[in-house]
Amino acid sequence: MLYDAISRRSFVKTSAAVTAAAFAPTVAAAAQEAGASPLATEHGKLPYQEESRTRRLAWWQAARFGMFIHFGLYSVIGQQEWVMESEGIPILQYELLAQHFKPKPGFAEEWVRLAQSAGQKYMVLTTKHHEGYCLWDTKLTDYNAAKTGPGRDLVREYVDAARAAGMRIGFYYSLMDWHHPDGMRCATDEAARKRFVAYTHGLIRELMTNYGKIDILWYDVAQPLTPEQWEADRMNRMVFELQPDIIVNNRNGLDGDFSTPEHKIQADKRAWESCETMNLGWGFQRSDVEWKSPRRILNDLATCAQQGGNYLLNIGPEPDGTVPAESVRILESVGKWLSVNGESIYGTQGGAAVSFGNYTNFTRKGNTLYIHVYFWPAGTPAAQWLRFLDPPTVVAVGGMQAKVLSARLLKTGQGVAFTQDALSLRISGLPALAPGDPVTVIACECDRPPVVDHHSIRAKWPRYKVGLSV
Repeated sequence: MLYDAISRRSFVKTSAAVTAAAFAPTVAAAAQEAGASPLATEHGKLPYQEESRTRRLAWWQAARFGMFIHFGLYSVIGQQEWVMESEGIPILQYELLAQHFKPKPGFAEEWVRLAQSAGQKYMVLTTKHHEGYCLWDTKLTDYNAAKTGPGRDLVREYVDAARAAGMRIGFYYSLMDWHHPDGMRCATDEAARKRFVAYTHGLIRELMTNYGKIDILWYDVAQPLTPEQWEADRMNRMVFELQPDIIVNNRNGLDGDFSTPEHKIQADKRAWESCETMNLGWGFQRSDVEWKSPRRILNDLATCAQQGGNYLLNIGPEPDGTVPAESVRILESVGKWLSVNGESIYGTQGGAAVSFGNYTNFTRKGNTLYIHVYFWPAGTPAAQWLRFLDPPTVVAVGGMQAKVLSARLLKTGQGVAFTQDALSLRISGLPALAPGDPVTVIACECDRPPVVDHHSIRAKWPRYKVGLSV
Protein backbone atom coordinates (compact mmCIF):
# COMPACT_ATOMS: atom_id res chain seq x y z
CA MET A 1 0.00 0.00 0.00
CA LEU A 2 1.00 3.64 -0.39
CA TYR A 3 1.14 4.15 3.38
CA ASP A 4 1.82 1.42 5.91
CA ALA A 5 2.84 3.12 9.14
CA ILE A 6 3.89 1.36 12.31
CA SER A 7 0.87 1.97 14.51
CA ARG A 8 1.01 2.76 18.20
CA ARG A 9 -1.50 -0.02 18.83
CA SER A 10 0.71 -2.65 17.19
CA PHE A 11 3.69 -1.37 19.20
CA VAL A 12 1.71 -1.52 22.43
CA LYS A 13 0.45 -5.00 21.59
CA THR A 14 4.04 -6.22 21.28
CA SER A 15 5.13 -4.58 24.52
CA ALA A 16 2.04 -5.91 26.28
CA ALA A 17 3.01 -9.46 25.38
CA VAL A 18 6.43 -8.90 26.95
CA THR A 19 4.85 -7.38 30.06
CA ALA A 20 2.35 -10.21 30.46
CA ALA A 21 5.10 -12.82 30.11
CA ALA A 22 7.16 -11.05 32.78
CA PHE A 23 4.31 -11.02 35.30
CA ALA A 24 2.92 -14.49 34.54
CA PRO A 25 4.91 -16.28 37.31
CA THR A 26 3.45 -13.95 39.97
CA VAL A 27 -0.12 -14.61 38.90
CA ALA A 28 0.46 -18.34 38.54
CA ALA A 29 2.02 -18.55 42.02
CA ALA A 30 -0.94 -16.77 43.59
CA ALA A 31 -3.35 -19.13 41.86
CA GLN A 32 -1.37 -22.17 42.95
CA GLU A 33 -1.39 -21.03 46.58
CA ALA A 34 -5.17 -20.67 46.44
CA GLY A 35 -5.53 -24.18 45.07
CA ALA A 36 -7.30 -23.02 41.89
CA SER A 37 -6.99 -20.17 39.44
CA PRO A 38 -9.13 -17.18 40.43
CA LEU A 39 -9.07 -16.24 36.75
CA ALA A 40 -10.78 -19.38 35.49
CA THR A 41 -13.50 -18.68 32.94
CA GLU A 42 -15.11 -20.60 30.13
CA HIS A 43 -12.19 -19.73 27.90
CA GLY A 44 -12.83 -20.28 24.20
CA LYS A 45 -15.53 -19.45 21.72
CA LEU A 46 -18.98 -18.55 23.00
CA PRO A 47 -21.57 -20.86 21.38
CA TYR A 48 -24.12 -18.06 20.83
CA GLN A 49 -21.49 -15.83 19.25
CA GLU A 50 -20.38 -18.58 16.87
CA GLU A 51 -23.90 -19.67 15.92
CA SER A 52 -25.22 -16.16 15.28
CA ARG A 53 -22.17 -14.54 13.68
CA THR A 54 -23.28 -14.75 10.05
CA ARG A 55 -26.62 -13.16 10.86
CA ARG A 56 -25.13 -10.44 13.06
CA LEU A 57 -22.44 -9.51 10.53
CA ALA A 58 -24.73 -9.37 7.48
CA TRP A 59 -25.62 -5.64 7.64
CA TRP A 60 -22.02 -4.64 8.43
CA GLN A 61 -20.49 -6.58 5.55
CA ALA A 62 -22.99 -5.01 3.15
CA ALA A 63 -22.23 -1.52 4.53
CA ARG A 64 -18.48 -1.66 3.79
CA PHE A 65 -17.77 1.95 4.88
CA GLY A 66 -17.88 3.51 8.34
CA MET A 67 -16.76 6.62 10.24
CA PHE A 68 -14.31 6.39 13.17
CA ILE A 69 -14.34 9.38 15.58
CA HIS A 70 -11.50 10.12 18.00
CA PHE A 71 -12.69 12.77 20.44
CA GLY A 72 -11.61 13.45 24.02
CA LEU A 73 -9.55 15.68 26.28
CA TYR A 74 -6.57 15.25 23.94
CA SER A 75 -8.57 17.24 21.39
CA VAL A 76 -8.07 20.37 23.55
CA ILE A 77 -4.28 20.11 23.24
CA GLY A 78 -4.49 19.32 19.52
CA GLN A 79 -1.41 17.10 19.34
CA GLN A 80 -3.05 13.73 18.69
CA GLU A 81 -4.62 11.23 21.06
CA TRP A 82 -1.47 9.77 22.68
CA VAL A 83 -0.20 13.15 23.85
CA MET A 84 -0.65 12.38 27.57
CA GLU A 85 1.81 9.49 27.42
CA SER A 86 4.02 10.55 24.53
CA GLU A 87 4.82 13.86 26.23
CA GLY A 88 4.67 12.57 29.82
CA ILE A 89 2.05 15.04 31.05
CA PRO A 90 1.42 14.67 34.82
CA ILE A 91 -2.05 13.31 35.55
CA LEU A 92 -3.07 16.16 37.87
CA GLN A 93 -2.25 18.68 35.15
CA TYR A 94 -3.92 16.65 32.42
CA GLU A 95 -7.13 16.52 34.46
CA LEU A 96 -7.39 20.31 34.12
CA LEU A 97 -8.29 19.81 30.47
CA ALA A 98 -11.67 18.45 31.56
CA GLN A 99 -12.75 21.93 32.64
CA HIS A 100 -11.87 23.37 29.23
CA PHE A 101 -13.42 20.63 27.10
CA LYS A 102 -16.75 22.12 26.01
CA PRO A 103 -18.21 20.76 22.78
CA LYS A 104 -20.71 23.06 21.11
CA PRO A 105 -24.42 22.22 20.99
CA GLY A 106 -25.31 20.12 17.96
CA PHE A 107 -21.81 18.77 17.36
CA ALA A 108 -23.11 15.20 17.06
CA GLU A 109 -25.71 16.14 14.45
CA GLU A 110 -22.91 17.69 12.39
CA TRP A 111 -20.93 14.45 12.56
CA VAL A 112 -23.93 12.41 11.49
CA ARG A 113 -24.74 14.71 8.57
CA LEU A 114 -21.13 14.47 7.43
CA ALA A 115 -21.14 10.66 7.67
CA GLN A 116 -24.32 10.56 5.62
CA SER A 117 -22.97 12.91 2.96
CA ALA A 118 -19.78 10.80 2.82
CA GLY A 119 -21.75 7.61 2.18
CA GLN A 120 -20.68 6.05 5.47
CA LYS A 121 -23.20 3.61 6.93
CA TYR A 122 -22.07 3.33 10.55
CA MET A 123 -20.13 5.30 13.14
CA VAL A 124 -17.77 4.35 15.97
CA LEU A 125 -17.04 6.90 18.73
CA THR A 126 -14.25 6.76 21.31
CA THR A 127 -16.37 6.63 24.48
CA LYS A 128 -13.18 6.27 26.55
CA HIS A 129 -9.70 6.46 25.09
CA HIS A 130 -6.43 5.53 26.84
CA GLU A 131 -6.52 8.81 28.81
CA GLY A 132 -9.30 7.27 30.96
CA TYR A 133 -11.82 10.11 30.53
CA CYS A 134 -15.40 8.89 29.97
CA LEU A 135 -17.62 10.79 27.54
CA TRP A 136 -20.80 9.53 29.23
CA ASP A 137 -22.55 10.00 32.56
CA THR A 138 -21.00 7.03 34.32
CA LYS A 139 -21.76 6.29 37.95
CA LEU A 140 -18.33 4.69 38.48
CA THR A 141 -16.09 7.78 38.26
CA ASP A 142 -16.51 11.55 38.29
CA TYR A 143 -13.83 11.77 35.59
CA ASN A 144 -16.50 12.08 32.93
CA ALA A 145 -18.14 14.59 30.61
CA ALA A 146 -21.35 14.92 32.63
CA LYS A 147 -19.54 15.96 35.82
CA THR A 148 -16.80 18.17 34.38
CA GLY A 149 -16.43 20.81 31.64
CA PRO A 150 -19.15 19.77 29.17
CA GLY A 151 -21.68 19.06 31.92
CA ARG A 152 -23.45 16.74 29.46
CA ASP A 153 -23.56 13.12 28.42
CA LEU A 154 -21.77 13.32 25.07
CA VAL A 155 -22.36 9.66 24.29
CA ARG A 156 -26.10 10.26 24.69
CA GLU A 157 -25.95 13.15 22.22
CA TYR A 158 -24.03 11.02 19.73
CA VAL A 159 -26.43 8.08 20.07
CA ASP A 160 -29.53 10.25 19.76
CA ALA A 161 -28.21 12.00 16.64
CA ALA A 162 -27.12 8.79 14.95
CA ARG A 163 -30.31 6.92 15.78
CA ALA A 164 -32.52 9.77 14.54
CA ALA A 165 -30.75 9.54 11.17
CA GLY A 166 -30.94 5.76 10.95
CA MET A 167 -27.16 5.43 11.30
CA ARG A 168 -25.71 2.26 12.85
CA ILE A 169 -24.04 2.98 16.22
CA GLY A 170 -20.64 1.80 17.45
CA PHE A 171 -18.78 2.34 20.73
CA TYR A 172 -14.98 2.29 20.96
CA TYR A 173 -13.69 1.43 24.44
CA SER A 174 -10.04 1.38 25.51
CA LEU A 175 -9.23 -1.29 28.07
CA MET A 176 -5.89 0.37 28.75
CA ASP A 177 -6.30 3.28 31.16
CA TRP A 178 -3.52 5.76 32.01
CA HIS A 179 -5.58 7.57 34.65
CA HIS A 180 -7.03 4.85 36.90
CA PRO A 181 -4.78 4.12 39.91
CA ASP A 182 -5.02 0.38 39.24
CA GLY A 183 -4.49 0.78 35.49
CA MET A 184 -0.92 -0.54 35.64
CA ARG A 185 -0.74 -1.92 39.16
CA CYS A 186 -3.31 -4.53 38.16
CA ALA A 187 -0.62 -6.49 36.33
CA THR A 188 1.26 -7.38 39.56
CA ASP A 189 -1.30 -6.94 42.36
CA GLU A 190 -4.23 -9.38 42.40
CA ALA A 191 -6.42 -7.15 44.55
CA ALA A 192 -5.81 -4.27 42.15
CA ARG A 193 -6.59 -6.54 39.21
CA LYS A 194 -9.94 -7.51 40.70
CA ARG A 195 -10.83 -3.86 41.35
CA PHE A 196 -9.79 -2.73 37.89
CA VAL A 197 -11.55 -5.59 36.10
CA ALA A 198 -14.73 -4.90 38.09
CA TYR A 199 -14.45 -1.21 37.14
CA THR A 200 -13.88 -2.03 33.47
CA HIS A 201 -16.72 -4.55 33.28
CA GLY A 202 -18.94 -2.04 35.05
CA LEU A 203 -18.21 0.71 32.52
CA ILE A 204 -18.87 -1.63 29.61
CA ARG A 205 -22.10 -2.76 31.28
CA GLU A 206 -23.27 0.87 31.46
CA LEU A 207 -22.52 1.40 27.77
CA MET A 208 -24.37 -1.77 26.85
CA THR A 209 -27.35 -0.96 29.09
CA ASN A 210 -28.09 2.76 28.99
CA TYR A 211 -28.29 3.64 25.29
CA GLY A 212 -30.66 1.21 23.62
CA LYS A 213 -29.51 -1.00 20.76
CA ILE A 214 -25.79 -0.76 20.03
CA ASP A 215 -24.44 -2.29 16.84
CA ILE A 216 -20.66 -2.45 17.37
CA LEU A 217 -18.32 -2.72 20.36
CA TRP A 218 -14.79 -1.80 19.33
CA TYR A 219 -12.32 -2.76 22.07
CA ASP A 220 -8.77 -1.41 22.01
CA VAL A 221 -5.39 -2.09 23.69
CA ALA A 222 -5.66 -4.82 26.31
CA GLN A 223 -2.39 -3.86 28.02
CA PRO A 224 -1.31 -4.76 30.65
CA LEU A 225 -3.49 -7.86 31.22
CA THR A 226 -4.00 -11.14 29.42
CA PRO A 227 -7.47 -12.21 28.23
CA GLU A 228 -7.67 -14.50 31.25
CA GLN A 229 -6.80 -11.65 33.61
CA TRP A 230 -9.36 -9.40 31.94
CA GLU A 231 -11.88 -12.24 32.32
CA ALA A 232 -12.56 -11.50 28.68
CA ASP A 233 -14.84 -14.50 28.18
CA ARG A 234 -17.11 -13.24 30.94
CA MET A 235 -16.84 -9.73 29.51
CA ASN A 236 -18.08 -10.86 26.10
CA ARG A 237 -20.81 -13.04 27.59
CA MET A 238 -22.13 -10.00 29.43
CA VAL A 239 -22.03 -7.95 26.23
CA PHE A 240 -24.03 -10.52 24.27
CA GLU A 241 -26.52 -11.00 27.08
CA LEU A 242 -27.23 -7.25 27.01
CA GLN A 243 -26.87 -6.71 23.24
CA PRO A 244 -27.62 -9.98 21.41
CA ASP A 245 -27.30 -8.45 17.92
CA ILE A 246 -24.03 -6.62 18.51
CA ILE A 247 -20.72 -7.40 16.78
CA VAL A 248 -17.42 -7.14 18.67
CA ASN A 249 -13.86 -6.86 17.43
CA ASN A 250 -10.75 -8.80 18.45
CA ARG A 251 -8.89 -6.33 20.64
CA ASN A 252 -9.79 -7.63 24.08
CA GLY A 253 -7.60 -10.64 23.42
CA LEU A 254 -10.34 -12.89 22.07
CA ASP A 255 -11.08 -13.58 18.40
CA GLY A 256 -14.27 -11.54 18.38
CA ASP A 257 -16.34 -11.30 15.22
CA PHE A 258 -13.87 -9.40 13.05
CA SER A 259 -10.18 -8.53 12.88
CA THR A 260 -8.83 -4.98 12.74
CA PRO A 261 -5.73 -4.22 10.65
CA GLU A 262 -4.59 -0.65 11.28
CA HIS A 263 -2.94 1.74 8.81
CA LYS A 264 -2.86 -1.09 6.29
CA ILE A 265 -5.19 -3.19 4.19
CA GLN A 266 -4.63 -6.78 5.13
CA ALA A 267 -7.27 -9.31 4.16
CA ASP A 268 -8.14 -12.05 6.61
CA LYS A 269 -9.86 -15.39 6.14
CA ARG A 270 -12.57 -14.09 8.46
CA ALA A 271 -14.51 -10.82 8.58
CA TRP A 272 -12.14 -7.84 8.80
CA GLU A 273 -12.07 -4.07 8.85
CA SER A 274 -9.16 -1.80 8.02
CA CYS A 275 -9.09 1.39 10.10
CA GLU A 276 -7.31 4.40 8.69
CA THR A 277 -6.78 8.13 9.19
CA MET A 278 -7.23 10.93 6.66
CA ASN A 279 -3.98 12.56 7.76
CA LEU A 280 -1.31 11.11 10.07
CA GLY A 281 -3.16 11.12 13.39
CA TRP A 282 -6.36 9.83 14.96
CA GLY A 283 -7.07 12.64 17.41
CA PHE A 284 -7.13 16.30 16.37
CA GLN A 285 -3.67 17.54 15.33
CA ARG A 286 -3.78 21.23 14.56
CA SER A 287 -0.52 21.24 12.56
CA ASP A 288 -0.98 18.05 10.53
CA VAL A 289 -1.57 18.85 6.85
CA GLU A 290 -0.63 15.44 5.41
CA TRP A 291 -4.10 14.81 3.99
CA LYS A 292 -4.92 11.87 1.76
CA SER A 293 -6.65 12.70 -1.48
CA PRO A 294 -10.22 11.56 -2.24
CA ARG A 295 -8.77 9.35 -4.98
CA ARG A 296 -6.46 7.65 -2.47
CA ILE A 297 -9.32 7.07 -0.04
CA LEU A 298 -11.57 5.67 -2.77
CA ASN A 299 -8.76 3.36 -3.86
CA ASP A 300 -8.38 2.11 -0.28
CA LEU A 301 -12.15 1.66 0.05
CA ALA A 302 -12.32 -0.31 -3.20
CA THR A 303 -9.33 -2.44 -2.18
CA CYS A 304 -11.06 -3.33 1.08
CA ALA A 305 -14.24 -4.21 -0.80
CA GLN A 306 -12.25 -6.14 -3.40
CA GLN A 307 -10.83 -8.36 -0.68
CA GLY A 308 -14.12 -8.69 1.23
CA GLY A 309 -13.34 -6.25 4.04
CA ASN A 310 -14.65 -2.99 5.49
CA TYR A 311 -13.06 0.45 5.69
CA LEU A 312 -13.35 2.52 8.88
CA LEU A 313 -12.14 6.04 8.10
CA ASN A 314 -11.34 8.42 10.95
CA ILE A 315 -12.11 12.04 11.75
CA GLY A 316 -10.45 13.90 14.62
CA PRO A 317 -12.76 16.77 15.57
CA GLU A 318 -11.53 20.00 17.13
CA PRO A 319 -12.24 20.44 20.87
CA ASP A 320 -15.63 22.06 20.24
CA GLY A 321 -16.64 19.15 18.00
CA THR A 322 -16.09 20.94 14.70
CA VAL A 323 -14.70 18.64 12.01
CA PRO A 324 -11.59 20.12 10.34
CA ALA A 325 -12.48 21.76 7.03
CA GLU A 326 -10.15 19.55 5.00
CA SER A 327 -11.76 16.41 6.45
CA VAL A 328 -15.15 17.78 5.40
CA ARG A 329 -13.94 18.57 1.89
CA ILE A 330 -12.45 15.11 1.41
CA LEU A 331 -15.44 13.23 2.80
CA GLU A 332 -17.93 15.24 0.77
CA SER A 333 -15.94 14.45 -2.38
CA VAL A 334 -15.94 10.75 -1.48
CA GLY A 335 -19.67 10.88 -0.80
CA LYS A 336 -20.43 12.64 -4.07
CA TRP A 337 -18.66 9.82 -5.91
CA LEU A 338 -20.46 7.13 -3.89
CA SER A 339 -23.84 8.70 -4.66
CA VAL A 340 -23.20 7.79 -8.30
CA ASN A 341 -20.99 4.72 -7.99
CA GLY A 342 -22.13 3.22 -4.70
CA GLU A 343 -23.32 -0.05 -6.25
CA SER A 344 -19.65 -0.85 -6.94
CA ILE A 345 -18.94 -0.76 -3.18
CA TYR A 346 -22.03 -1.50 -1.06
CA GLY A 347 -23.06 -5.14 -0.89
CA THR A 348 -20.09 -6.34 -2.92
CA GLN A 349 -18.46 -9.69 -2.31
CA GLY A 350 -14.74 -10.23 -1.89
CA GLY A 351 -12.52 -12.11 -4.30
CA ALA A 352 -12.82 -9.86 -7.35
CA ALA A 353 -9.08 -10.02 -7.97
CA VAL A 354 -5.98 -11.89 -6.89
CA SER A 355 -3.63 -9.31 -8.43
CA PHE A 356 -3.58 -5.54 -8.80
CA GLY A 357 -3.77 -3.35 -11.89
CA ASN A 358 -1.43 -0.45 -12.59
CA TYR A 359 -4.31 2.02 -12.94
CA THR A 360 -7.33 -0.12 -12.05
CA ASN A 361 -8.98 -1.77 -9.08
CA PHE A 362 -11.82 -4.29 -9.06
CA THR A 363 -14.93 -5.14 -7.06
CA ARG A 364 -17.72 -7.56 -7.83
CA LYS A 365 -21.32 -8.32 -7.01
CA GLY A 366 -22.75 -11.58 -8.30
CA ASN A 367 -21.75 -11.85 -11.98
CA THR A 368 -20.91 -8.14 -12.31
CA LEU A 369 -17.31 -6.95 -12.30
CA TYR A 370 -16.72 -3.28 -11.52
CA ILE A 371 -13.50 -1.91 -12.99
CA HIS A 372 -12.36 1.16 -11.05
CA VAL A 373 -10.13 3.30 -13.28
CA TYR A 374 -8.03 5.70 -11.18
CA PHE A 375 -5.71 7.08 -13.86
CA TRP A 376 -7.46 7.46 -17.19
CA PRO A 377 -5.31 5.75 -19.86
CA ALA A 378 -5.90 8.20 -22.70
CA GLY A 379 -3.48 9.74 -25.15
CA THR A 380 -0.54 7.37 -24.88
CA PRO A 381 1.88 7.94 -27.80
CA ALA A 382 2.33 4.16 -27.96
CA ALA A 383 -1.10 3.89 -29.63
CA GLN A 384 0.48 4.90 -32.95
CA TRP A 385 2.67 1.80 -32.88
CA LEU A 386 0.66 -0.78 -30.90
CA ARG A 387 -2.60 -1.93 -32.42
CA PHE A 388 -3.48 -3.20 -28.92
CA LEU A 389 -3.76 0.42 -27.76
CA ASP A 390 -5.70 1.70 -30.78
CA PRO A 391 -7.97 3.63 -30.42
CA PRO A 392 -5.89 5.74 -28.02
CA THR A 393 -8.25 5.29 -25.07
CA VAL A 394 -8.34 1.64 -24.11
CA VAL A 395 -8.92 0.12 -20.67
CA ALA A 396 -7.34 -3.32 -20.78
CA VAL A 397 -7.56 -6.05 -18.15
CA GLY A 398 -5.26 -9.05 -18.41
CA GLY A 399 -6.29 -12.41 -16.97
CA MET A 400 -10.08 -11.96 -16.88
CA GLN A 401 -11.45 -15.25 -15.53
CA ALA A 402 -14.99 -14.97 -16.93
CA LYS A 403 -16.62 -14.22 -20.27
CA VAL A 404 -17.86 -10.64 -20.50
CA LEU A 405 -21.35 -10.32 -21.96
CA SER A 406 -21.75 -6.54 -21.85
CA ALA A 407 -19.99 -3.43 -20.53
CA ARG A 408 -21.22 0.02 -19.56
CA LEU A 409 -20.07 3.20 -17.86
CA LEU A 410 -21.59 3.07 -14.40
CA LYS A 411 -22.02 6.83 -14.18
CA THR A 412 -24.13 7.19 -17.35
CA GLY A 413 -25.23 3.65 -18.18
CA GLN A 414 -23.78 4.11 -21.67
CA GLY A 415 -22.68 0.86 -23.28
CA VAL A 416 -19.06 0.58 -24.38
CA ALA A 417 -17.42 -1.65 -26.99
CA PHE A 418 -15.08 -4.45 -25.94
CA THR A 419 -13.18 -7.44 -27.24
CA GLN A 420 -11.89 -10.38 -25.24
CA ASP A 421 -9.49 -13.23 -25.84
CA ALA A 422 -7.56 -15.68 -23.66
CA LEU A 423 -5.14 -12.96 -22.55
CA SER A 424 -7.05 -9.74 -22.21
CA LEU A 425 -10.30 -7.85 -22.02
CA ARG A 426 -10.03 -4.64 -24.08
CA ILE A 427 -12.65 -1.93 -23.55
CA SER A 428 -12.64 0.70 -26.27
CA GLY A 429 -14.91 3.40 -27.63
CA LEU A 430 -14.06 5.48 -24.57
CA PRO A 431 -13.78 9.29 -24.43
CA ALA A 432 -10.46 11.09 -24.23
CA LEU A 433 -11.42 12.61 -20.88
CA ALA A 434 -12.36 10.46 -17.90
CA PRO A 435 -16.16 10.39 -17.45
CA GLY A 436 -15.82 10.04 -13.68
CA ASP A 437 -14.05 12.17 -11.10
CA PRO A 438 -11.82 11.16 -9.39
CA VAL A 439 -12.49 7.55 -10.44
CA THR A 440 -14.40 6.11 -13.42
CA VAL A 441 -16.20 2.79 -12.98
CA ILE A 442 -16.98 0.39 -15.84
CA ALA A 443 -19.50 -2.35 -15.04
CA CYS A 444 -19.07 -5.64 -16.91
CA GLU A 445 -21.80 -8.29 -16.87
CA CYS A 446 -20.24 -11.73 -17.03
CA ASP A 447 -21.32 -15.32 -17.51
CA ARG A 448 -20.22 -16.27 -13.98
CA PRO A 449 -18.70 -14.61 -10.88
CA PRO A 450 -15.64 -12.85 -12.30
CA VAL A 451 -12.09 -12.94 -10.97
CA VAL A 452 -9.14 -10.96 -12.30
CA ASP A 453 -5.79 -12.75 -12.20
CA HIS A 454 -3.15 -10.95 -14.22
CA HIS A 455 -0.56 -13.58 -13.36
CA SER A 456 -2.60 -16.33 -15.03
CA ILE A 457 -1.60 -15.16 -18.51
CA ARG A 458 2.10 -15.92 -18.00
CA ALA A 459 1.63 -19.47 -19.24
CA LYS A 460 -0.75 -18.40 -22.04
CA TRP A 461 1.33 -15.77 -23.85
CA PRO A 462 2.51 -17.01 -27.24
CA ARG A 463 6.30 -16.80 -26.99
CA TYR A 464 8.68 -16.99 -29.93
CA LYS A 465 12.43 -16.82 -29.51
CA VAL A 466 15.09 -15.38 -27.20
CA GLY A 467 15.73 -12.34 -29.37
CA LEU A 468 13.35 -10.15 -31.33
CA SER A 469 10.45 -12.26 -32.57
CA VAL A 470 10.09 -10.56 -35.96
